[in-house]
Amino acid sequence: MIWIEICAVVVIWLSLWSLIPRDEWWFRGADFPRLQILAVGLVTLLGLLLIKSEWTLFRELLLVGLIAAVAYQLKMVLPYTPIWKKQVKHVTKQQLNESQQISLLVANVLTPNDKYELLLQHIYQLQPDIVLTLESDKLWQKALQPIEQEYRYKVAVPLNNLYGMHLYSRLPLLESEIKFILSDEIPSIHACLELRSGIQVQLYCLHPKPPSPTEAKDSTLRDAELLIVGDQIKDLDESCIVMGDLNDVAWSRTTRLFQRISGLLDPRVGRYFMNTFHADYPLLRWSLDHIFHSTDFGLVEMKRLSHIGSDHFPIYVVLQTGKVFEQQQQSLDETPSDAEEAEDAIQEGIEKAEKEEKMVVDELAQPYK
Repeated sequence: MIWIEICAVVVIWLSLWSLIPRDEWWFRGADFPRLQILAVGLVTLLGLLLIKSEWTLFRELLLVGLIAAVAYQLKMVLPYTPIWKKQVKHVTKQQLNESQQISLLVANVLTPNDKYELLLQHIYQLQPDIVLTLESDKLWQKALQPIEQEYRYKVAVPLNNLYGMHLYSRLPLLESEIKFILSDEIPSIHACLELRSGIQVQLYCLHPKPPSPTEAKDSTLRDAELLIVGDQIKDLDESCIVMGDLNDVAWSRTTRLFQRISGLLDPRVGRYFMNTFHADYPLLRWSLDHIFHSTDFGLVEMKRLSHIGSDHFPIYVVLQTGKVFEQQQQSLDETPSDAEEAEDAIQEGIEKAEKEEKMVVDELAQPYK
């Protein structure tokens, strides 16, 4: 019975802990394992109800708290199951139009991973219009040279700091820009591409730092980068896609705020989680790799691909644009406090970035004093 009670206390504590609106990694870390917390909570709840033992006041309070915690975790994850209403309509056979489609493959390759052929196999088999690699360095760039004959448009940012990225496109890139939004170490790619039908799509490729003891000690810069892009998108009257390893889960406070601010949709809602990390540990997985898009896109196909030797699984999504989808689909309603919350988070991120930059400059200048 003691282990049941300990598990119940842990589930309740983690559920309450995740509600604290702080950016430090030891708070934000509770956002990630909601499926695992839910699974432990359900087993613990079953044990608490079935094990024959005296019903003390403590046990009754524990039961009430555990039911509330399980209900909260269910509320967070159920939208990513088939029982929920789909946020993005499926493109029917009658609606299929390849000239208005775009296929996307997103792969965090893990810089030291040298199983290049596994990703190449996916590319050759699926023939996606867009390939985005994350954590790719010069070795990965060289390994992917064979596809450049087919992918004539390329934006390369090879880095050895785990934040390099490469964008390969079969479709014409009308313009592209490499931006370092808040940090000189963290690039993003912003591009405008043209579909076969002539429709232009704004593409944003992101890979912010995760809140963790080995990366960023808080989520401030990650949240701010995502919300800066979302704030830019909300004023656009164009087709948009945001994709990459956002180092955040779909159900987090920041990701949901980003969706409300930007007006973009998540094709996973009403379907499945598509957990991409960690590829080597089946019981410790959550969705870190994302593709969000504007309301004029419907979903043709979406799947997680097989292991490529990285700690992430690649994802493959095919979208089709059309006015019919824009008329049928609605973005999430923005609440009155969203704009203020986003502005505060962006300002906090900018101030933190400026402070960190000043610290670096001061350290570099120190030996010359």
